[in-house]
Amino acid sequence: MNSTQLRMMVFSSLLAALIAAGAYLSIPIGPVPIILQNLFIFLAGLLLGWRWGLASVGIYLLAGAIGLPVFSGGAGGIGRLIGPTGGYLFGFLPAVYLIGLISENTDGKIFWDVMSMICGSLIIYAFGVGWLKIITGMTLAKTLAVGMYPFLIGDALKIAAAIPIAKTLRPIIQGKERGRNNIHK
Repeated sequence: MNSTQLRMMVFSSLLAALIAAGAYLSIPIGPVPIILQNLFIFLAGLLLGWRWGLASVGIYLLAGAIGLPVFSGGAGGIGRLIGPTGGYLFGFLPAVYLIGLISENTDGKIFWDVMSMICGSLIIYAFGVGWLKIITGMTLAKTLAVGMYPFLIGDALKIAAAIPIAKTLRPIIQGKERGRNNIHK
């Protein structure tokens, strides 16, 4: 293992811990709480790229699946993955993949970072709202009303916050002597 791989493992673990911490910062408003996790999913993709971002989210989901209290409300276990919010949790994986893929191929240009996070949000909503509708049997209109609409402004704010955070942290995570493409290998 080289120093870059070790460095990225540390950052992946750190982002997994931040994703878990983001779950504790939740406001219950119905079957889907307002959480800060999405911000850290966005940052995992922007800062770590698709490979290490997937590792980070995978670590988080695995920790929750085996029962560690890392999901919203301090819950853990398989029940959360198959419950009403399970679709959102599983949606984190393709979302971080797409955000990381776009980020890696656009050299941190703000427009593309924003677009990648919007696309990532849409993926999370597609998985989450779809699963919520199946699990609860609500109409699509009702599912959107409780599973997406209340979160749009918050997600826009998270996207706005992720931009300066990523701009500040990218040079640190990449190492001053490394180029953008070296970090994701």
